[in-house]
Amino acid sequence: MSQRTILKCSSFITITLALFACQSKPQRTLPYYDTPDFTPKWEINENFHQIRSFSLVNQENQTFTEADIEGKICVVDFFFTSCPGICPKMAANMVDLQKVFLDDDEILLLSHSVTPDFDSVFVLKQYAAEKGVDFSRWKLLTGERSEIYDLGRKYYFVEEDEGILRTEDYFLHTENFILIDKQRHIRGIYNGLDPNSIQSLIADIKVLEAE
Repeated sequence: MSQRTILKCSSFITITLALFACQSKPQRTLPYYDTPDFTPKWEINENFHQIRSFSLVNQENQTFTEADIEGKICVVDFFFTSCPGICPKMAANMVDLQKVFLDDDEILLLSHSVTPDFDSVFVLKQYAAEKGVDFSRWKLLTGERSEIYDLGRKYYFVEEDEGILRTEDYFLHTENFILIDKQRHIRGIYNGLDPNSIQSLIADIKVLEAE
């Protein structure tokens, strides 16, 4: 056998093995979470923790409920429009997420006001205009304080295990972003101030879309 033939055979074998490796590589999956300490779970049942039903109002003064996120992958955070600290950076990272998924109808961004007495529909709409919020992709939500705080602490676990036992008398303030799948299950928690964490979130959203 000539050297040229040997090289051709070697190249063919290398390519074949590479293709086989790509095809056999297991698809990455995301865990599920049902406790505020975010212990990962890999199997769930029909009674597994999910975000409960709710009724809030968006920046266009429309009622917004769990029906509006049916079949959607959601990124959720909690903020307030007058926040001088972490919220502007969180909003900037939400804008970045909005840009990535602007034309993707499977994705919704949900920002809940933790000062709903101040953050009226009018205030939220002004804030949306200032931040470049695209209504089709990003909803700013207000409503009853008790409703928002209960959702944040007992269902989204947004303060992790620090806030689960707190009442609405304790101010809810966190930089965390929560990733929710199409069945309203929690699939990830991310630091909304950290660019690397935001990149991980983007990658995980794409994993969920492939499920």
